[in-house]
Amino acid sequence: MVQSINAKALFTLASVLRRPSLLVPHVNVSNVSEVNYSSLKNYVDAIVFDKDNTLTAPYENQIHHDASAGLQSAIEIFGEDRVAILSNSAGTLDDPEYADAIEIERTLGIKVIRHNEKKPGGLDAVLSHFEMTDPCRICVVGDRLLTDIVFGNLYGMLSVHTLPLCKGEDNKKDNKIAGTVRSVENSILYSNWFGGRWLRKSNCLHKYWPGEGTISLTNLDSNSS
Repeated sequence: MVQSINAKALFTLASVLRRPSLLVPHVNVSNVSEVNYSSLKNYVDAIVFDKDNTLTAPYENQIHHDASAGLQSAIEIFGEDRVAILSNSAGTLDDPEYADAIEIERTLGIKVIRHNEKKPGGLDAVLSHFEMTDPCRICVVGDRLLTDIVFGNLYGMLSVHTLPLCKGEDNKKDNKIAGTVRSVENSILYSNWFGGRWLRKSNCLHKYWPGEGTISLTNLDSNSS
């Protein structure tokens, strides 16, 4: 599948320049299996995952082994109807007849939200899918700061950033432009320069969750599973 240009992300750059804290996730983990979904359930009612390099290898429809335990835990704790995928490829106008979305739903067992506006747009589609009105009761999980995390922070969601699942040869199908931008995003936020250190201290507050210093949303034992 060929992705079209993400005009919404380009347009939102102006907002990020004015409010750099939009790039900063509430929580960062290596992969979705490090999230403590039992604790997360106290603060949100639904989870929307990115797909490529968050749950699966890029443009693959099988769950990645590092994400399997996390997705299963999310479904068990939140319920299948409270967990969904919001992808900038599957379920969009780039996905003819939503064939890829249908295949992902079959293999992963959760719904792919159909939407016309790419992240960091798409709020109305997410709220409609979950039949919710308060975006602060939704958690967004993904590997892209400029799309997934900015999307969540713009609308008050609880945002969780993961590192990309795949590297090297395993990542050969990744969108080259997206991969380059991801590397730049992560370098800006996580490298040990004064701007990165300042950014990491300036994340947006969440309406319901008091913060990692008070209640942890990560499962430090997950790496052993």
